[in-house]
Amino acid sequence: MEQPHDVARRLDELEIKASYTEDLLDQLNLTIYRQQQQIARLVEEVVQLRQQGADATSGGTRNLRDELPPHY
Repeated sequence: MEQPHDVARRLDELEIKASYTEDLLDQLNLTIYRQQQQIARLVEEVVQLRQQGADATSGGTRNLRDELPPHY
């Protein structure tokens, strides 16, 4: 049979573990939230870049200076 002191010690350890677990869960939730915001921004950028690419190919007139390699 467990002594009251042992039960109190085990309860304290469980409370400490629960506190750390809750803190970790909050940190993970915040990380996921930030990553989701970043993913949304990146998706917007990809959509814009695709639109720019489509606009450039259907634009008609092209400037030859835009075609020069970077070392010129």
